[in-house]
Amino acid sequence: MIDLHLHSTASDGTDTPEELVERGVRQGVRALALTDHDTLSGVSAFLAACRHQGVTGIGGIEISAECEEGSGSLHLLGYGIDPDHPGLQERLARIIESRDWRNQQILAKLQELGLELEWNEVAACAGDDVVGRIHFAQALINRDYVFSTEEAFEQYLGKGGPAYVDRYRLSSADAIRMIREAGGVAVMAHPFSWTSDDADLEAGLRLLKQQGLAGIEAYYSEYEPGQTLTLLRLAKKYDLLVTGGSDYHGLIKPDLEIGRGFGKLCVPDDCLMPLIHRIGEANAQVVLK
Repeated sequence: MIDLHLHSTASDGTDTPEELVERGVRQGVRALALTDHDTLSGVSAFLAACRHQGVTGIGGIEISAECEEGSGSLHLLGYGIDPDHPGLQERLARIIESRDWRNQQILAKLQELGLELEWNEVAACAGDDVVGRIHFAQALINRDYVFSTEEAFEQYLGKGGPAYVDRYRLSSADAIRMIREAGGVAVMAHPFSWTSDDADLEAGLRLLKQQGLAGIEAYYSEYEPGQTLTLLRLAKKYDLLVTGGSDYHGLIKPDLEIGRGFGKLCVPDDCLMPLIHRIGEANAQVVLK
């Protein structure tokens, strides 16, 4: 069992990188990848924990991007990226700057809704981590405005909610170029979140392949068998790597488990080595068991 899509407290998850690895080991997962949103800050601790626990680990990232094809949000996973690559750092700094702007807008919206929340309360929930919506949720819980993270997202912070604010995104071409220039492998995350139309998805994949896309996440917690088969067919047709993962965030989705998703997820072990070979076995962002 493997899981190549996990989030930690370095972005919007509720488990530290070390806790992710410990939880994965308890679930019987033999290979894990950390793919936090817009940051690689948790990768070093994550890979160290993988070495300690004796499991295969891959450092990665998840980037939101804009593309003229598709009707939803396009997310790209970058595996094996060099975190010290200067071009990468410059682009991520701009993304983080836009995230800071977004956080202030979220705070203002919550205050306009009559919720007496201050920035220092939210920042305290984040500690040394990048402030994200999960920390706003915790601050709302601390104030007794909501009783759970799920309720905070359903009532206020989720997409379409009264305190939701969108953020800056790279173009798909720029995001894929950034991943590749930093030595990484670009994979399309949860493709049906981008578009639910098979024809639109195939047209988009043709474009993204031209831009340097290397793979597609065919196994995912929310997918039915028919959706997975569609993605496997497209991966074969366009010579794309196949990956999969739970998209585990912790308490945001308490019914979703590492390696097993909502209970039926099973990412085949044979997805692992083609990805590692494409990244390069000697890559410093890969820990081999």
